[in-house]
Amino acid sequence: MQELHDAPLAPLTTFRLGGPATRLVTATTDDEVIAAVRAADDAGTPLLIIGGGSNLVIGDKGFEGTALRIATRGFAREGTTLTLAAGENWSDAVARTVEAGLAGIECLAGIPGSAGATPIQNVGAYGQEVSTTITEVIAYDRRAGETVTIAGEECGFSYRHSRFKQHPDRFVVLRVRFALEDAGGLSAPLKYPETARALGVEAGDRVPAAIARETVLALRAGKGMVLDDADHDTWSAGSFFTNPILTEAEHAAFLRRVQDRLGTDVAPPAFPAGDGLVKTSAAWLIDRAGFTKGYGAGPARISTKHTLALTNRGAATTEDLLALAREVRDGVREAFGVTLVNEPVTVGVSF
Repeated sequence: MQELHDAPLAPLTTFRLGGPATRLVTATTDDEVIAAVRAADDAGTPLLIIGGGSNLVIGDKGFEGTALRIATRGFAREGTTLTLAAGENWSDAVARTVEAGLAGIECLAGIPGSAGATPIQNVGAYGQEVSTTITEVIAYDRRAGETVTIAGEECGFSYRHSRFKQHPDRFVVLRVRFALEDAGGLSAPLKYPETARALGVEAGDRVPAAIARETVLALRAGKGMVLDDADHDTWSAGSFFTNPILTEAEHAAFLRRVQDRLGTDVAPPAFPAGDGLVKTSAAWLIDRAGFTKGYGAGPARISTKHTLALTNRGAATTEDLLALAREVRDGVREAFGVTLVNEPVTVGVSF
């Protein structure tokens, strides 16, 4: 277990932003993870868990406490059951499952970060969410002081949310178990229209899983959503805002605002979200509120490839980023009466 003091955290995040941690511990085994967590809890020291750093906004002053970087490794497959250590690179793990001819997470290719973060955020993209394949999460329960196994149906999964996100100071994910599908090398049925269109098939069709993965990677790369050190459009946390979910009354009020601003012939995206709820597109809202690709004059700007990504152009500070985020949030609220919610976790700053 490696330990550093006054350690820079910016290099551990995809934003490449944030000040140092008082203490940075890197754990490479589950036992080391648990020992580091227990030591911090016993001492009453604030603890920050870092995986791939792809969903993290750290303040310029850094973190006063112990930052624990989880660097565990483990890829175990028995038939269609896959168990990943929390520190496994997620995108690499997806590639390995596709190579093994398994389906279920192929459309989650290219998402940066670690496997341990996927159940926390209920990671999803292009018609797939990890909640549909996760069967168990093995975690250290800080409240009980023991390792527990939580069944998938007990994880409280919803859109970009989970029991782990709801109680961020309780569970530390150690391993995640998935039930995948042997479809003879084919993908799961495609659910996302953009993916189906790109492949020239209908929604619900299957294609070779490797082709589905390659197509998703190409779509993501076109939006700056595949990490590339040389491309500042990827110096981001991917989608900075979640897609708003509105009640029927909120949606009706939203439509009136759209008509007043854009005309009666404009119809914003709308998707059923269950129980009388409607989901709309954060990217559509941002663009139609006047925040187009490349917006911004400072070192933090909207991506030139995708309006949902806020980016560090190389010399930004966290405060630069948050100033842009607040401008976009407030502008969308003023235009459409909808308040965007940030997807990345903030540390030492408020949004």
